[in-house]
Amino acid sequence: MHEQTLLPELDQNSGTGGLKRLAAGVTVVAIVAAGIGITMRLHATNSLRSVSQEAAVLNVSAIIPRYAQGDDELVLPGNLQAYNSAAINARTSGYVKRWLADIGDKVHQGQALAVLDAPDLDQQLIQAQADYQTALANQHLAETTNARWKNLLSKDAVSQQDADQKAGDLAAKVALSHSALANVKRLKATQGFKTLYAPFDGVVTSRAAQIGALVVAGNIATQPLFTVSDVHRMRIDIRVPQAYSAMMHTGDAAVLTLPEYPGRKFSATLTRSAGAVDANSGAVLVQLEADNADRALKPGAFAQVHLNLGGKSGGQQDIVLPGSAILYGANGPQVAVVDGQGHVTMHAVTIARDKGSIVLVSGGIAVTDHVIDSPPDAVRTGDVVHVAQTSPVPAEPAPKADKGGAHAG
Repeated sequence: MHEQTLLPELDQNSGTGGLKRLAAGVTVVAIVAAGIGITMRLHATNSLRSVSQEAAVLNVSAIIPRYAQGDDELVLPGNLQAYNSAAINARTSGYVKRWLADIGDKVHQGQALAVLDAPDLDQQLIQAQADYQTALANQHLAETTNARWKNLLSKDAVSQQDADQKAGDLAAKVALSHSALANVKRLKATQGFKTLYAPFDGVVTSRAAQIGALVVAGNIATQPLFTVSDVHRMRIDIRVPQAYSAMMHTGDAAVLTLPEYPGRKFSATLTRSAGAVDANSGAVLVQLEADNADRALKPGAFAQVHLNLGGKSGGQQDIVLPGSAILYGANGPQVAVVDGQGHVTMHAVTIARDKGSIVLVSGGIAVTDHVIDSPPDAVRTGDVVHVAQTSPVPAEPAPKADKGGAHAG
C-alpha cells in the first residue's frame, strides 16, 4: 500500500524535470537560431554596403596627353585672287563692232580685245576740226590786222588805244585757236578708245561684249566688257585670329588644299600682313602667294590654308588632348586629372587651338598627367574614380605639299 503511493509521485517528478529540460533545449535552439539569423543579416548588410560603395565608384577612361608635333597647324579658309586683275571698260560710248578675244584666251600686253563703232564721236571730231580751222583763220586775220595797226601807230596815223585793241584781239584769237586744237586732240584721244587693249599678259576671265551692243561710257552700273587676269602667280587672302597673329612671319611656308583636287597639295609663301586687327572680325588680314605654272589655281576659288605654327603659343609648347576631355563651365575650360589612387583634381586650361576632334592647350597640365576622357559634368576635385582603361592621344598626320605645287598627287 505504501509502495503504491510513492510510485505516482516519482513519475510526476520525472515528467516535470523532462519538461524543464525540453524547454531549456528549445530556448537554446531558439537563441542559436536567432544569433545565426542576426549574423547572416549583418553579413548581408555589410556585403550590400560594400557592393553599393563599389558601385558608387565611377569607371572612367584616361588619356595620356602629348606635345603637339605633326598636328600643330592652323587651318583657315582662303580666297584665291589673280596676281593682277583688270576690268576693261569702255572710255567712249558706242556700239560693239567686233570682239577679238573670248574667255580663256591668253592675251599679251597691248593686244586688241574689241573694237567699238562710235559715229557720234566721229562727227564730233569732224566738227571740232572745222572749229579749229575757223579759229586758226581768225587768228591769222588778227595777226595781219595787228601788224598793220602797229605800222600805222609808228606813223602816228592811229591812236595807241586802237593799236592795243587790235593786239588784244589777236591774243584772244590765239587763245581760241589753242582751245579748238585742244578739243580736237581730246576727241582724237577719245576716238582711240574705240579699240580696247589688254593692259598686261594674262587670261581673259570674263567677256560681256556682244556685237551691236550699246556701250555707255562712265556708267558705274555697266558690266566690264572684259576682265583680264594675270594668273601665272596667285594671291591668297586669309584672316588670322588675333591670338595667332604674332606667329605669322614673312616667308613662312603654307600648304593649300582645294576641293576640286582631293589629295593634292599646293605650296604657298606668306608675303605680307596688314599689321592691324580688324575691329569687326577680330582678325588680321594676311596675304600669301603661290606659283601657278599649270594654271590649276583659279581666281575666286576657295582653299583651305594650312599654316604650321611649330606647336607653340607664346613660346610655350602646346599639349594635345581630345576635345571630349574638356569641360566648359562658369570657371572656363577645365580637365579632370586622376592620380594613381583614383583621386580626381580639376585643372583649368587655356585652349590655344580648337581643331574639333582634338584641342591644343597651353598651360594647366603636363604630359605626365592622366586626364579623364568624357568626364561627367558633376565630377569635382576629391572624387574617387576607377580607371578602367588608359590610352595615349592619337597622332594626326600633317599634310605634305608637292614641291612647286604644279604636279598632281
